[in-house]
Amino acid sequence: MDIINNYQQQITVAQQEADKYKKLANTYSLLRLGIFALMIVSVYLAIVNDNFTILLIGFVVLISCFMWLVARQSEFERQKKYFRDLVKVNENEVESITEHANIYTDGALFANEKHYYSSDLDIFGASSLFQLLNRAATFNGGAKLANWLGAPAIKQTVLLRQEAVKDLSHKNNWKLELQARLLFANREDVNQLQQLFAYLHVPLNLTGEKWLSRYVKVAPYLLLAAIVLAYFYPLANGIPILVGLVNLGIVFSKSFYIKKADLIAGKIGDTLNNYAIVFDKIEQEQWQSAYCNTLVQQLKDGNTSAKIKQLSALINKLNYHLNMIVGVILNLFFLWDIKQIIAIENWKRDNQQSLEAAFDVIAEFEALLSITSSAINYPDWCFPQIADGSGYTLIAKELAHPLISGNKRIENNYELEDAFKIDIITGSNMAGKSTFLRTAGINTVLALCGAPVCASAMQVSVMTIISYMRIKDSLNESTSTFKAELDRLQMLLAAVESEDKIFFLIDEMLRGTNSVDKYLGSKAVIERLISKKAVGMVATHDLQIAQLETKYPGYIRNFYFDIQVKDGEMLFDYKIKDGECKTFNASLLLKQIGIDVEAE
Repeated sequence: MDIINNYQQQITVAQQEADKYKKLANTYSLLRLGIFALMIVSVYLAIVNDNFTILLIGFVVLISCFMWLVARQSEFERQKKYFRDLVKVNENEVESITEHANIYTDGALFANEKHYYSSDLDIFGASSLFQLLNRAATFNGGAKLANWLGAPAIKQTVLLRQEAVKDLSHKNNWKLELQARLLFANREDVNQLQQLFAYLHVPLNLTGEKWLSRYVKVAPYLLLAAIVLAYFYPLANGIPILVGLVNLGIVFSKSFYIKKADLIAGKIGDTLNNYAIVFDKIEQEQWQSAYCNTLVQQLKDGNTSAKIKQLSALINKLNYHLNMIVGVILNLFFLWDIKQIIAIENWKRDNQQSLEAAFDVIAEFEALLSITSSAINYPDWCFPQIADGSGYTLIAKELAHPLISGNKRIENNYELEDAFKIDIITGSNMAGKSTFLRTAGINTVLALCGAPVCASAMQVSVMTIISYMRIKDSLNESTSTFKAELDRLQMLLAAVESEDKIFFLIDEMLRGTNSVDKYLGSKAVIERLISKKAVGMVATHDLQIAQLETKYPGYIRNFYFDIQVKDGEMLFDYKIKDGECKTFNASLLLKQIGIDVEAE
């Protein structure tokens, strides 16, 4: 409740700030209308008094005031949007804790039925681990997090990420501010940055760029001199008009290049300014962890925030032409559009190579922010120790499933310490076997991406999970359930042969065949896995499989989940126990739907 109260307090403060800036933006919008009215008055006075000077001075002064008001109003709008986004990210944290809801993508795009474990362990998609964790607004940030959840990192990387998450968990206000600054990307086209990168790598090839770059520097002075000349020598009245028409003609002749630059770059000026703020936030923060300091140093070495801000300013200046009146005046005096596209081309030549690497740093921080959310929102979770040793280690106290609500989840202890074992887990229907396998698997995935786990203590080896749980047929691939099971077994056996430290999770092997073949086949597979020194868990209803402990006492261990039946009612405690199950409930479940099972 403490963390929820903290979020709710921040929501209240941020909403007050958003309302304040909304009021200021509306006030400045009215002032802009007043300036526009004064511009009309200056035109009227110039006509009535037949005095071009009144019009010139009036337009220069009023347009300057108008542009200042536009800039101030734009800043107020940005502040209003920021605080509204800050409200949203704080509300999202509350809803994530209470409802497991999330405004960010659930990662369904990254789902892969043929992945080693992601489908069986609910890593991607609705109500998934990715949905619980994800705080990445950019596509690249989401992809980074998906990669972290899709494969175990080496021990050194896990420890570096843990240190970074601990660092970030003490900066929750900073974390939320960065999320708010990046929330705009959650609504942007995922291809926008890729289009920008492509644009930056392709030169515009503006014809006559050299002489144009020289002319735009002298053009305003040339027109100003013509106006002064016409003021003192009325016979020269046509010269300013001629110079102005020449300037506009030059701009019009290059309209193809201007539109080409505007097509991509013109739409992303504000976006780049938002990213510049993000880069600056990251660069200015003080970090304790080596991981964060390394990322920040990459940005500082490239002077990233200043360069992105510079490009954003150039593109936004190009966008001045979107206001027709302002655009005509700027092109009349400064050949504005040509000046800006030349400046953008010069920026591209100097900086295009470093941009992708800089944005990858943002993706890394978003992935870190995502797993930091669990550390902040669930302070009872722990950071696991990463175990060494030639054997397999998975030791956990009060281990629970992170996707089950805290008031419903059941905690279990489990111990496998630097050993080679296969655990056979028997038990009744709905007693908790499958959930326990998923609990062990999903927490191992969390541990080996650098995140805290849903347990009070945990030690785990760096190992790759392979699951055999939700096996299903495929009409599109003409695959029966049994064939799908064989394919999964083949993948498991191939991985055991070729990869280091595979930890398998098998739930009811070979269910797509008859009971005799099911037992014989399951027994043969387990013995094959023993011969390869494979390690993992097998959940089954088949008590004959549990008898393998007698044949392989040093390798097979038996555990079970049971039920208590009182007055015909089944009571589950969902606690794992040593040994094999003696109580089953299929006949009781069938009786509840009106089918009596007679003993033979």
